Amino acid sequence: MDKKKILVVEDEKAISDILVFNLQREGYDTLAAYDGAEGLRCALEEAPDLILLDVMLPEMDGFEVCRRVRAEKDTPIIMLTAREEETDKVMGLELGADDYITKPFSMRELMARVKANMRRTYAGEDREKAEAPSGGGLRVSKDNGMVYKNGHPLELSAREFDILCFLSAAPGRVFSREELMEQVWGYDYYGDLRAVDVAIRRLREKIEDEPASPRYIITKRGMGYYFADGE
Repeated sequence: MDKKKILVVEDEKAISDILVFNLQREGYDTLAAYDGAEGLRCALEEAPDLILLDVMLPEMDGFEVCRRVRAEKDTPIIMLTAREEETDKVMGLELGADDYITKPFSMRELMARVKANMRRTYAGEDREKAEAPSGGGLRVSKDNGMVYKNGHPLELSAREFDILCFLSAAPGRVFSREELMEQVWGYDYYGDLRAVDVAIRRLREKIEDEPASPRYIITKRGMGYYFADGE
């Protein structure tokens, strides 16, 4: 089985070296970049399986790197930030980051986040060989990790796919944000549950004809979200 490759984009070399050392000790291959421009190049050309991305970077900040990567790839991104401001955390999620962790952090916490965000990916040739289900509506194929709408494949991130699979497995059942965080993210988000709302919104933008009036993922005010068949 091939090792998973993680790109570390961090301008402080001492921190980068510590991250690389611990990741390699856990069995991951690593790449390191020390500014945003080089990080973007590595992200697009070296095909890492996950990116650890610092926010404060020379040449190009982490938010811009995240935005440009997400425009082309669904690689899981964990933002590393020394900032406590909630707006910065939400901004990263809005731009497509899968997770964030605030400095200083323990290696144990970081490795837990890495493992929770690492997802199996499917090569382009496997996607091309996947047979689209017949019929209209929304179809989830767990066998090939694809989602189809009216027979056409949708490009979802691993997190979005996981949310859709989880909710659609129990149609009509309402799940709170805390339950979704525990079951889909796989760890405690320390009280900040807006990551769930951001991920749901991004998912709706891809699967719904009218995201503001969803047919598939419905909000139960004051309780959470549930999946409807959309018919």
